[in-house]
Amino acid sequence: MKRDLHDTSIIITGGARGIGRATAARLVAAGARVAIGDRDGDLAHAVAADIGAVAGTLDVSDAESWKIFLAETAAIGPIDALVNNAAIMPLGSLLKEPDTVTQSIIDVNLHGVIHGTKAVAPGMIERGSGHIVNVASAVGRLAVADGATYSASKFAVVGFTEAIRDELAPHGIDVSMVLPTVVRTELSAGVPAARGVRPVTADDVAAVIEAVLRRPRPETWVPRWSQTIMKSANLMPRALRSAVTRAMHADSVLADADPAARAAYEARARSQTS
Repeated sequence: MKRDLHDTSIIITGGARGIGRATAARLVAAGARVAIGDRDGDLAHAVAADIGAVAGTLDVSDAESWKIFLAETAAIGPIDALVNNAAIMPLGSLLKEPDTVTQSIIDVNLHGVIHGTKAVAPGMIERGSGHIVNVASAVGRLAVADGATYSASKFAVVGFTEAIRDELAPHGIDVSMVLPTVVRTELSAGVPAARGVRPVTADDVAAVIEAVLRRPRPETWVPRWSQTIMKSANLMPRALRSAVTRAMHADSVLADADPAARAAYEARARSQTS
């Protein structure tokens, strides 16, 4: 049955930019009470004021920060849904990736999802209902060179989501994941789309997140048809699969990213090191 989001309380991490901001705007328009969490607290508060949400500074990689954020945004009431969206994507050869950057990718992209779940799920269990939506990535199913740590973090989010879904289901809690391909946001600046795959917008992904919140699904891709490509590829012998990905340039989309176009984002993402 399709759920009404009116008067539901929803947290969105990484909510000050890109997919998070677009999702927050959509959910506020749907009548939800939305709390935006973002490491850039000033921007989060500005966005919240603009769209009619509330906000707090949140470092998703820090369990203590989650406690402070939940206290700061408690006015929205008991949490009905959590959208774990915050992520960073520094790109480049693994062998040239500083250890601090490697650690930060894992801390934000994986530990952020785990900390968020640990912070919010106990209250959902007490009430016997809730919904957690983890924004993973297509590279959480099909890894791509020059984004090895990012791919690893998103593979881990996929595995975590699959496991925690079974763990929380008996308590009345739904767990979903959304897997976008290349999205036109700052995170993917300068990254070309694979041949034949149209880049999607932040609002395209936000629309899917809203749809999943209304009608829970275990796994949804954006665009949805890209999941068919993934499933078909996994049935192919490795040599054939490699030939297909080369033909689509899917094996080199991250390696072919434009460094100049990514410079501003890479500087900001790499500043979030432990």
